[in-house]
Amino acid sequence: MSAHRRPFPTRWLAAGGAAVLAGVIGVALLLQSGGPACAVPPSTTTKTGKATFYDLAGTSGNCSFEVPADDLYVALGPDQYADGASCGAYLDVTGPKGKVRVKVFDSCPECDAGHLDLSRTAFKKIGAEVAGIISIKYKLVTNPSVPGPISVRIKEGASQYWFAARIDNHANLLSSVKVAGPGGSFKTAHRTDFNYWLIDSGAGSGPYKIKITDVYGNTTTVPGIQMKPGVVQKTSVSLSGGSSTVAEKTTAAKSSPTPAAKKSPSAAVSPSVSSVAPLPESAAAVPGTTEGALLNLAGDAQPANCG
Repeated sequence: MSAHRRPFPTRWLAAGGAAVLAGVIGVALLLQSGGPACAVPPSTTTKTGKATFYDLAGTSGNCSFEVPADDLYVALGPDQYADGASCGAYLDVTGPKGKVRVKVFDSCPECDAGHLDLSRTAFKKIGAEVAGIISIKYKLVTNPSVPGPISVRIKEGASQYWFAARIDNHANLLSSVKVAGPGGSFKTAHRTDFNYWLIDSGAGSGPYKIKITDVYGNTTTVPGIQMKPGVVQKTSVSLSGGSSTVAEKTTAAKSSPTPAAKKSPSAAVSPSVSSVAPLPESAAAVPGTTEGALLNLAGDAQPANCG
């Protein structure tokens, strides 16, 4: 029985304004293709596995999100968490009592592929709490409904010399985030295992335009993001279902995560196979990357032909 731990390193600025990034385990491998990603809806089938539940150790999981208002979330093992590439995706999970939709919110270091560690609330919707572990079926959801438009949170310690932002409510897995400061060109950010997108050399003082692209080629640009560390900046932009929208307004609200508390039984699980959502032809599934996470969550089929 163990709750998940958050391996957040603290970021501080060194003298002269350079960012000190000691202890960062970053992921800089994005989808590499000669053209746009396929925007064809995936043909996913159901995978099988097992589910346990856990109590959160703190106020957030490894994805750095606030606890969802409905308390429906899931922690994934290393292969499916993929160094944060799965953060913010949604899974439909079916158990003995019914079905629940959960947000990828946390990592479960001891979980094999196919072992989903659910919030207690989610687990109780599909199984008896006393069982502790249940057989399940699950699948990745394409273009799911989300609680609201995209929000952006600049990390504590960020400045014009070191940019770090968390993107929420993007619905599908993200393939890239690019940031432009006033009058500047877009710089590509890289994602960390705690789900912040970093530009080590910074992006200026802001306000910023942030271009977000998901694995299906949906893209949008969010303007007007301010350098306000620790503040959740809400926008009117949505990213799902092939939309490409630019909003001109953002509002800021102090982040106030909801605490939780509980424990987790663990169980070994064997992964199963289903079909995968389409990827660009040139994309290869590499452990710890977005495309690797997509294959692990959605299945093992060949990438779709985009030509």
